[in-house]
Amino acid sequence: MATTDRQATTLALAHALSAAERGLAVIPLSRTKLPALRSPHRADPAPIPCHGECGRPGHGVYDATTDPARIRELFAAAPWATGYGIACGLPPHHLIGVDLDTKSDADSSAALRELALRHLFTIPPTVVVLTPSGGRHLWLTGPPDVVVPNSAGRLAPGIDIRGAGGYLVGPGSRTEHGVYRTAPGTSHIGPAPCPRALLRLLLPAPRPHHPTPPSAGGHGQGLVQFVMAAHEGQRNTRLFWAACRAYEDGIGPGLVEPLVEAALDTGLTEREARATIASAARLTGHHP
Repeated sequence: MATTDRQATTLALAHALSAAERGLAVIPLSRTKLPALRSPHRADPAPIPCHGECGRPGHGVYDATTDPARIRELFAAAPWATGYGIACGLPPHHLIGVDLDTKSDADSSAALRELALRHLFTIPPTVVVLTPSGGRHLWLTGPPDVVVPNSAGRLAPGIDIRGAGGYLVGPGSRTEHGVYRTAPGTSHIGPAPCPRALLRLLLPAPRPHHPTPPSAGGHGQGLVQFVMAAHEGQRNTRLFWAACRAYEDGIGPGLVEPLVEAALDTGLTEREARATIASAARLTGHHP
């Protein structure tokens, strides 16, 4: 490995450990901004969905951790890594990334200002990361019981959103096009709460409501199993998603107690579980 690559890896690891100290879960990235470790299932004849349950690294954002020892292990397994990714949507920050791109013909900054004027919100002072291409990443935090999905250009041309299951390239990372840096004056502050009006824009519109008979128990059982399979860091996200699907499919009221029981099995408290399900009910236009 060239000396410059070794230096980049050492710096990336140092920045990743610093981010983890602030509660941000990280993974090593290659110069292409992709996860540095390849999937351990890539050669399997019939790969099955795995989010790290197998215990091996190489599951992208699902490897993200704040444990310094684990971070060092991941970087040791990927000595070619020159950057790190910060997982979005995880506690304690429930990070949301607003990516203002410069690759399209649209002026993404102007588009965000127009949205702010139209929907009456202001982006508060927050962490801003400057990309090598001239773009900006705005870091915001979301409520713990709301799942913000990833999207590309849905909010406005040139504006991408990094939410649950996504990641942001961390400041100090070196890529093929240059180094990501924290904007002057923002390195000393933490990510600010996402304005409620903007948060509403980031959430998907409720799907048309098509009631299904309660007798269709297979789907409900599948949602319960989905929640029971959650591990720490996914519990609220999975419960919220399952509850949304249940209410949209007309089986929400009848599935509340099974979902609560499943959430209790994963380690959530009854209060947390019922609050998350109530949030899903409100989001889908129902009264919990």
